[in-house]
This record gives sequence, structure tokens and C-alpha cells, in this order.
Amino acid sequence: MSIKYIDVMDTTFRDGFQSVFGGRVLMSDFLPAVDAAVEAGIKHFEFGGGARFQSLFFYLKENAFEMMDEFAKRANGANLQVLARGINTVMLDTGSREMIDLFAKLFAKHSTTTVRNFDALNDVNNLIYSGKAIKKAGMKHEAVVTIMDLPPGCSGAHDVDFYEKVLREIIDNVEFDSIAFKDATGTANPNKIYHTVKMARKLLGDNVHIRLHTHETAGMSVTSYIAALEAGVDGIDLAAAPVSGGTSQPDIITLLHATKGMPYSLGNLDMEKVLEYEEVLKECLKDYFFPPEATQVNPIIPFSPMPGGALTANTQMMRDNKILHKFNEVIKAMREVVEKGGFGTSVTPVSQFYWQQAFNNVMFGPWKKIAPGYGKMVLGYFGKTPVSPDEEVIKLASDQLGLEPTDENPLDIADRDERKKIAYWKSLLEKEGIETSEENIFIAASCQEKGIAFLKNESPLMVRKKGEEMANSGIYTVIVDGEVFNVEVKEGKVEIKNEAKPVVKEETTVEPTKEDVIEVLSPVPGTVWKILVNPGDKVNAGDKIMILESMKMEIDIPSPTSGIIAHIPVKINDSVSEGDVLATIEEE
Repeated sequence: MSIKYIDVMDTTFRDGFQSVFGGRVLMSDFLPAVDAAVEAGIKHFEFGGGARFQSLFFYLKENAFEMMDEFAKRANGANLQVLARGINTVMLDTGSREMIDLFAKLFAKHSTTTVRNFDALNDVNNLIYSGKAIKKAGMKHEAVVTIMDLPPGCSGAHDVDFYEKVLREIIDNVEFDSIAFKDATGTANPNKIYHTVKMARKLLGDNVHIRLHTHETAGMSVTSYIAALEAGVDGIDLAAAPVSGGTSQPDIITLLHATKGMPYSLGNLDMEKVLEYEEVLKECLKDYFFPPEATQVNPIIPFSPMPGGALTANTQMMRDNKILHKFNEVIKAMREVVEKGGFGTSVTPVSQFYWQQAFNNVMFGPWKKIAPGYGKMVLGYFGKTPVSPDEEVIKLASDQLGLEPTDENPLDIADRDERKKIAYWKSLLEKEGIETSEENIFIAASCQEKGIAFLKNESPLMVRKKGEEMANSGIYTVIVDGEVFNVEVKEGKVEIKNEAKPVVKEETTVEPTKEDVIEVLSPVPGTVWKILVNPGDKVNAGDKIMILESMKMEIDIPSPTSGIIAHIPVKINDSVSEGDVLATIEEE
């Protein structure tokens, strides 16, 4: 019996960390495990990109490019792969053509071998330019068909015929080296996977490398991988304990055991050596808090598809905002949001659009507030959805966002946007006195205000470890026995930096002259991002007075009445709970 070699990509250090910890793992904590993985014979790593790119800047005070360089030093010539989102690459929004070119240049510079490149809408037009940029930079381009199962009772996309249509468009229009089928939710049933891989093999022939990526979230990953192997797949993605299973990929050892006696060699890996690697990784992560939902199979996921990597990132944010008790309601609300949104695959950024809209439907009432990303998606600003979205939802999105539906190429829209030009971000860095390296320009453009905060050394450290509510860092002003000090808190250590100048708190109140004072309450938990008015300012009903950030969304706070701003009890970066007073207004 001939044995087929199956390439195994170890997703531990990208998707594993993203799926279990929302990406929040410090480089100094995990690098010893990279050495152990190499010693165990791992020759293909997912080492960056995707949501993990931002998480380093947002939560870890670390530079993703420096992390990639350190990883590459230890990888012993392994295939180092990143995840990119088509015309978004690793940015929060659609990139301009020059930003896509800069992404490809920088990721090639920082040791990337292969880019797995997907579009969540399966709009192949969104893979054409990014694929050319990846190839031009000298990297391998793995083009992706994103897959999932639709919620029960739904039809119109995400069957084998639909995937064949997408794949044929890729073959005809995109430069690629390999093809991957990416199931971020783990909901694509094994029978469909078998027939999808069979279809792809017939179209592509025997010489094109075909891969499957899935998650254990819905409990089907091992069965799905066996189905894909039997259909002729060439590569699969696995992770190492303790960040395997649950919302992540199945464990390397699990698949080595599951394929015993079958005609496959999974990366020529030895179970005993992999076990040694996993023991090192467990020691590296022994102090980290493992969210319970990251270690479980969730039977509701086929009804409300949520990717493993997004699930834990969202529950971490819900923990931060003390609203985790709303999780099950939001997950249940996703089903209707997916049905009415045009059946884009639930993978970043579309999964986040689904989540945000479901969150809004729970917190504000069904369809009372359209999330900007979801609204722009149904209006066509990110490309064409697999099927037409619900007409009523399109009208609501158009009315609330003040945008007309479009079928224009998203890249053309992005190219006209000044905030998506290199010159814009270079000028902004110069004004802030920050070095205008290409890396810094891309960090600022891809992470925006939080990227600038990182480059100014003002970003927070937010890592959850056992026995800690949150490992935070920052510089604070405190008063002790009437004396004022600047205190730096960093990784649990406190250092008095210097005696500070006395601080006089600015008065934020205008004494009301009438009894009719209206309180403006926070509709959701979040963080105060921008305050747009001052005490004493005159406002009209509906004027925007403040912007909160909640669940990666900007929440506008309008004035409920016309009058004078009397008091603002919050300041920028303050955390607020649902129902907290944000301002008071003296009615005219």
C-alpha cells in the first residue's frame, strides 16, 4: 500500500492563539515552544496575519513585524504562512491598491513564505489584485474558497455547486500556487467536504496542492479531515495542546491517532516528539486564563455560525465590558442576521459584521440600529454577496447610514479615500513626531488610532492570566497624603516615576439654571472614544455629542433634546456600563 504524504500546517501560534485567547499571548511567553515545535519536526507554521496582527498592537504592546522576525530566526527554514483577507489584507477595512502593495512588500520583507488569501463574500474580484501583489512580492499565493453550512432551512449558496462556481472563477482570473477550502466555523458537514474536495481535484488535476482548514467548534473537525483525506486533499491544518480542540483546530496527536492504519503520513511527524513539544507549550501557557467557551464544542454553532477565532475574541471583549451574560442571546440572534445578510461566509470581517449586528439587535432592539460594517456589506461596499440581501434590511441600512447601494469596485472606492493613502498616514506620523518608516505607516493605516497609540507607547497591556482580573499597564497620577506622584504600572510591577506637578481638575459642570435637566445614558457598555462637546455648548436634538467604542464598533451618542450641555462626568478612555450617565443637558 502506497503512503501519501500530507502536509501539516501548525496553526498554534496564529489561529490557535486567536481561537483560544483572542490572540493575546506575549512573544516572550511562547517563543520557547517554537523551538520545541521545530525540534518535533514541524516544517510549516501559520505565524502571523489575520486578527492576530492587530492584537499585538491593541493588547500586547508588541510589534507584529518584530514578532515575525523573531519567529523566523527560530523556524529553521520552515514554510512561514500568514492569513490575509483579500482587499482588506490584515487591515480593519478595505485597503487601497497602494496599501495592498505595501502589505505584500512588508510581509515578504518580514520572512513570509506563503499568504493564504480569502474573501469572506467569495467575490473573486476581491482576490485578483491582492493575488497579483502577493506574487509580485515573491511570496506564494494560496487562494481560498470560504465554506460553511447555512443555518437549517436556508438555501441558495454554500453547496458544492456554489463552490465549483467560485473555484472556476478563481482558475480563470487569479494567479495562485495552491487552493484552500477554509471553514472558520467548523460547520461544513463532512459529506459536503468530501464532494467539494472531489470536485476540486477533478477541476485542478493532480498537480495543484489542495488544503482544508476547519475548526472543532461544532464538533466535526476530525470527521471532516478524514473525509477530505479520502477525497484527495494534500494538506490539513492542526494545532498543539493546550490550544487545540474547542474553538481551535483539532490536535496534531489526535489526527496522528485517527489516521493509524490509513495510507497517509501526516508531515512525517512522530507522536512522541509532538507530545514533548506540547508539554513545552503547556508550560509556556500555564499562567494564562483559558476561557471555558474556548475549550468546548458548542452545538448551537450550526444554527448561528461563529468562527472559533472570532468567538473568543468577542467573549474576551464581553468580559472586558462585563456583559458576558449576553453571549447566548447574541449567538442566537446571529441566525436571522446571517439569513438576511446575503450568506457571506462567517469569517472575518463578515463574521464580525454578523456579530455586531446581532449584538445591536440584542442591545437596542431588532433592526433598530444597523452596524456600519453590516450595513455597508448589504449595500455592496465590500463586493457582491453570494445572494441578494433582504430588501427591507437594505433600505434600513441605506436610511440609517445615509448611503446608496452600489456595485462599484471596492478598490476604486478605497483609492479615492484620503485616509487610505500612504501620504495621509505619513503626514500624520510626521505631525506626531513618529518615524515615518514603511512599517510605521502600515501600522498606523491598518490599526488607525490604536496604531498611533502603540507607536507613541500609549497602548495598553491587556493579557488575562490566572488569578488576575487583567494584566494592565499604564502611567497614572495618584495623590498620597496630599502629594502628587506619577506611577507606572507595567506587567504587575509598580514604579514611582517622579513627583508630579499638582494637578488642578478642570471643572466640567455648568450650573443649571432650570430644573429641566436631562441625563444622557450609555446605551451599551464600552469605552469613551471621543467627546465632541464641552459644558456650556448649545446642542440641538439629534446632534452627536460623544462616541463610544464597544465590541469594535463606534457607537454615536446623540443629544436627546435641544439645550445646553450642563455636565460631562466622563473623560476619554473611561470605561462605562450600560445606563451610566454620559452627560446632562439643560433643556431650553
